[in-house]
Amino acid sequence: MFKTDRLYFEEITIENFNDLKTILQDETLMLLGWGKIYSDNDVTQWIKKITAQYKSHGYSYWLVKKRETNQTVGIMGLIPTTIENTPYNEVAYIVKKEFQGQGLAIEGMIGLKEYAFSQFNLTSFIAQFVPENISSEKIAQKLGMTYQFSYVRDINGENRKHLVYGISKKETE
Repeated sequence: MFKTDRLYFEEITIENFNDLKTILQDETLMLLGWGKIYSDNDVTQWIKKITAQYKSHGYSYWLVKKRETNQTVGIMGLIPTTIENTPYNEVAYIVKKEFQGQGLAIEGMIGLKEYAFSQFNLTSFIAQFVPENISSEKIAQKLGMTYQFSYVRDINGENRKHLVYGISKKETE
């Protein structure tokens, strides 16, 4: 699909089931941002949702791998979302624990930002995360994103405050 210096992004398919299980069933990764661990059936349904988004929007999450070793680093994506009845395009990522702290998240998100603005002609996008996720806030800021608003979101029956950061294409020119 596309690549950065150390990473490449590929569309997710059902053949990625085992790679995705290692991410979507990792308690530490999933509970902070998504509030749940995915069962095998949930992983399959999630893959179907992602492939449907490719067809309807041209984008969604991608599987991200190290170019040098072909190891799965995580998932990163551009996702259509709605917050309080307003549609947005959201960037999001999950990096496996063994690849954290190597600058791969910011490298991938910078690549994704450039791809979103150049290939999909988006005029803006957001990122959202819980206030406790300080790493995601730092990455949003490194991308040039600024705080827009906060809201309370139901995450699997639990109301959690989310911060929303945004950036427009004009701000990057």
